[in-house]
Amino acid sequence: MTQASRTLTCVFTGVMIAGLGAPDRGAAQHDHAHHDDPGMSVPGDIGTVDFRVGCDASVQADFDHALGLMHHMMYAQAREAFGTIIEAQPDCAMAHWGIATTLFQPLWGTRPTPEDLQLGLGRIERAAALGVTDEREQHLLDATAAFFRGGDETAFGERLAGWQEGMAAAYASHPEDPDITSLYALALLSMAQAPGKDRDRLHDWAEVLLRQVWERIPEHPGAIHYSIHATDADGRAHNALDLVEHYATIAPEVPHALHMPSHIYVRLGDWPQVIEWNERSARAALAQSPPEAISHHYIHAIDYLVYAHLQRGEDRQAATLAEDALTAGPHQQSFISAFHHAAIPARLAVEQRDWQRAMAIEPRSPRELPWDEATWAEGLSWYAKGLGAVHAGDLGLARTAEQRLGELAGRARDRGEEAFATYLEVDRHILDGWLHLAENRKDEAVAQMRSAVALERTAEKHPVTPGALLPPNEALGDLLLELDRPQEAMAAYRQADTVWPGRFNTLLGAARAAEAVGDLPRSRGYYARLLALAGDSRREGVEEARQLLGQRAPEY
Repeated sequence: MTQASRTLTCVFTGVMIAGLGAPDRGAAQHDHAHHDDPGMSVPGDIGTVDFRVGCDASVQADFDHALGLMHHMMYAQAREAFGTIIEAQPDCAMAHWGIATTLFQPLWGTRPTPEDLQLGLGRIERAAALGVTDEREQHLLDATAAFFRGGDETAFGERLAGWQEGMAAAYASHPEDPDITSLYALALLSMAQAPGKDRDRLHDWAEVLLRQVWERIPEHPGAIHYSIHATDADGRAHNALDLVEHYATIAPEVPHALHMPSHIYVRLGDWPQVIEWNERSARAALAQSPPEAISHHYIHAIDYLVYAHLQRGEDRQAATLAEDALTAGPHQQSFISAFHHAAIPARLAVEQRDWQRAMAIEPRSPRELPWDEATWAEGLSWYAKGLGAVHAGDLGLARTAEQRLGELAGRARDRGEEAFATYLEVDRHILDGWLHLAENRKDEAVAQMRSAVALERTAEKHPVTPGALLPPNEALGDLLLELDRPQEAMAAYRQADTVWPGRFNTLLGAARAAEAVGDLPRSRGYYARLLALAGDSRREGVEEARQLLGQRAPEY
């Protein structure tokens, strides 16, 4: 397969990047089984790993490189690197362990395919037959083996709990080992996503452990990467500011490392930083993608870019990025690709309150992506479609969308994807709130919105997304403003701005609510923040901010 005529031109804030070889959508697709990333090559440094694996001395450095890639969550690249070790040294048991361990992603919460489970079990059995060299390696082998035990019907959560218990035992025996400590902290963070867990305690412990490793080994990719995930949570973002930019210095060509600082900057509402880091990540991911398919690290960065541009009211830039990314292809077969193909069109419509555009969204598009493995992703399309319908007066379509969200939430629960079920239920409550308002059932409408707010508190944001299509407190503020209850609306917007600061629609809603209650100083403050954020935007709301503040519109 050649790359002739497969040219993708992407626009990154006015910078043209062309000829990076993205193939056309008609090219052959990768089989989803154990191919969550299409053989992408990662050049350059990946940080410092010194595992001292009990294999031949000739593969020590290669093993450290493969393990480092795994810590960067470049799972398929790590799997390929472990496979290369096996080609050179078939009796390296820990390389077989490495392949198995890359086949599940604890933080992403996506169930492996039956083919992945079969492959992983085979690798674990091979490693056990070969035998590892010490107790430390045996603990790691036992932990991964616990994930792959059981038949196809074993729920992902049950498998993950086995791995988590194994990593706890490994850490208890070897608390000084930086790789075991880092993976144990990752296990703690994955535990924090389960319903009913003490998230604060688990994040606290993970932060402490990872900070200890980082202070000893500042270049360790697991310590710094997982630390960012540990602080990508409500009220924690400032804890990671001394780590985020250092991450890219230890792995300047790893797309996911270039992306990770934006997890913290999204939490802080620092949109220029989100844009800068994801431009770099998208460029690296696109440049390193093979001819067969575009890495999902590319469209992952694009979704964050689209989100950030929309918060700045830079709607044309967001639309151009989206069009370029969504019409390129083929994209790798993964949950991540499916999620962003659903999220990006939904964001463009919902953030701009373009309800006709939202109604026109086609769920499960493009068809070739693994939608059966992506219930939450499909739900994003139905949610946006339902919001468009209820605001456009098509209550029949809105009810269909609401029903579909309920069905998808039930399917997610059946698959053991409790966090995904919660996200879907939050969105369903918000849509149901607008449906109740359309039916003039005002008290029920407010109750549904408040239920969405309460339910959101039970689940932390998933790392795949920069943020909700419509945060519950923002939706509650919009509803209360519609009901002429501006004092309550202002409280809801303030809470929304505390959790997700610097959102365009939150600031605009808060400014309008403050003006409605006669609090002009506060209204002017919100309008000033809006203009500082999006002063050159032509989106509705910016001109009213200029008028209230007595500012002239810029010449375009």
